[in-house]
Amino acid sequence: MEEKNEEILEQLDNTKPMEQIQPNEPTPSQRAQEPAPEGKALSDDKNLNRKLKTSFITFIVVVVVWVFLLSPYLTFKKNESKFTEAAKKYYETNMQELPTGERLADVSLQKLYEKGYVGEDYYVPYRLFSKETCSVTDSWVKVRRVNGEYKYYTYLKCGLLSSTIDHKGPKIKLNGDDELTVALGEEFKDPGVKSVRDNQDGNLDTKEVVVKGTVNTNKIGTYKLSYIAFDNLKNRSEVKRTVNVVQKLNSTVKKATKKNGVYTGQDPNNYIYFSGMLFRIIGLEGDNIKIVADKDVANVNHDGLDEWLKYYYDHINKESKKLVVKTKYCQMTLKESDTNTTQCSSYTKPREVYIPSVVDINKAAEEQYENFMKTKTMSWTSDKASDKKSYLTRDIFYNEELGKDYMAFDDKYNFGVRPVLTIKGDIMIQGGDGTKDDPYDIGDFESAKADDKVSTRQSGEYLKIGSSIWRIVDGQSDGTTKVIMESSLHSINEYLIINYGDSDDKTYNPKKKDNVGYKINNRASEYINTKYFVKHQIEVPIYKSDVKYGKEIKTEKYEAKVSAPNMYEMWSASSLNYAVRSYWLINSSQNSSLKYGVSDIGVVLYGEMSPYITFGVRPVGYLNKSCIIVSGKGTESDPYIIDK
Repeated sequence: MEEKNEEILEQLDNTKPMEQIQPNEPTPSQRAQEPAPEGKALSDDKNLNRKLKTSFITFIVVVVVWVFLLSPYLTFKKNESKFTEAAKKYYETNMQELPTGERLADVSLQKLYEKGYVGEDYYVPYRLFSKETCSVTDSWVKVRRVNGEYKYYTYLKCGLLSSTIDHKGPKIKLNGDDELTVALGEEFKDPGVKSVRDNQDGNLDTKEVVVKGTVNTNKIGTYKLSYIAFDNLKNRSEVKRTVNVVQKLNSTVKKATKKNGVYTGQDPNNYIYFSGMLFRIIGLEGDNIKIVADKDVANVNHDGLDEWLKYYYDHINKESKKLVVKTKYCQMTLKESDTNTTQCSSYTKPREVYIPSVVDINKAAEEQYENFMKTKTMSWTSDKASDKKSYLTRDIFYNEELGKDYMAFDDKYNFGVRPVLTIKGDIMIQGGDGTKDDPYDIGDFESAKADDKVSTRQSGEYLKIGSSIWRIVDGQSDGTTKVIMESSLHSINEYLIINYGDSDDKTYNPKKKDNVGYKINNRASEYINTKYFVKHQIEVPIYKSDVKYGKEIKTEKYEAKVSAPNMYEMWSASSLNYAVRSYWLINSSQNSSLKYGVSDIGVVLYGEMSPYITFGVRPVGYLNKSCIIVSGKGTESDPYIIDK
């Protein structure tokens, strides 16, 4: 026991004594009465400012909510109630207009204004600085008899605020596309309505849809069908379908050619626009359609045709190329006595473009000289007389060849080329009647709009510059446009005729005064307005001997505003439509000094010509890149008018 007590005492001795309160230290109550330190006073001021800011912001939020949300909403609901009451008073006075059975009657806000049942304007409530009235045409009250009592449904539209009552018509979905195409004479079956669904009433009966409009498939045109549906509150919806009645090209050709599939004679109505260029329809190629260029495009040596036709095909626009069908074209080797055949025994491999055969030309004959497939110029056919000779055609030959249909020439010579293509027969004719003044339009090409740049347009389109007609050759990478005049340069009664003179120049050179190139560049301004043209680099092809496509040995580059045509470029062949006289070509041969020109009858002439032999001038130039189209359609009869 004593040992236990001693242990306890020892623990007490080791315990730390309690801290004593100093006599001069203030008590807690005294501390509370003392003034706060300066730092604490500042902290309290910040807390007070924070509370004031919070209160101010809260006040602003309350004001904004009131001004922009609650007050406009309460004003709107008040006007909504007034609108409903006005409608009730209207029907109390006009009880005969109240609906019977399941019918609905409605009255618009506008009518209530007009009849004096609403005496004050309802304004869009959140517009603080301008007054805008609620819609008088889109706001209405509808009434229906339900369980023996009339129930009113009010829809008020005030800017962004509107009543919650169902006011939207059902959503109509059609079977098929919104735009359909039907061939002339074919039966049109309306695909009808797929579904009608309302946001309140759910799926509705498609048989209740009202269809307005008719389609006359015996007349080309565009027709509109309207599909109208109502929900249970008679909210109206309408969707439209466009139906285009067009002609199928192949069925039109069958009908026009009395089902033998070939156009004959000199002037059948077989004109068609393709890629912005004028063509003639030759006839059916199976279910597809074979077409031929209306005029010679260029003069080309027969043994260079394959390569040149690739160049030509590059000038067909992308949309038109989608319609081209690769086809086997007739190409035979014939004796002259067999050139009157209408049966083909040999064909090329499938290809995009070629030239007419004697079979194409013979089938188009109605009488000896009534044949649209015969040109006024000398044009190549696809058929051969031997390995190095091919046949060409013309509407009439002279002297000992008078009355012949075909003549054989060496393939190295340059004669006219009229490209032939085959296009899809099931495409639709969207306009035109097949005459030259109104060719068939198959929708593969659109004319320019006002302010379009000339440089964006298609090769082959026509321009009018001053009183002269020009044709687009190519758009250039620098924004200029290469163009060629349709006729030779002339005043009212005089054509510009020039020669090489006594110059010793063997080739075309616009830098030397006596040279044809110099005379063309410097005298053109006497006949045409050159303000639209700019100086541009031209390339003069030089050949070793015979001038043949792609066989130049070099090109000389010069700057000129106006030059002669290159024989192989687009639209360089004589058209004979503008009484074209002879004209010089830019092509020439270095070693033999051969000069080339086109004669008055549109045939290429060449030889070591006397310095005094004369040809006319058919100018080629480059339009300024700022030139724009003012009007016109780009056709021969309605060319583009340009300005800059």
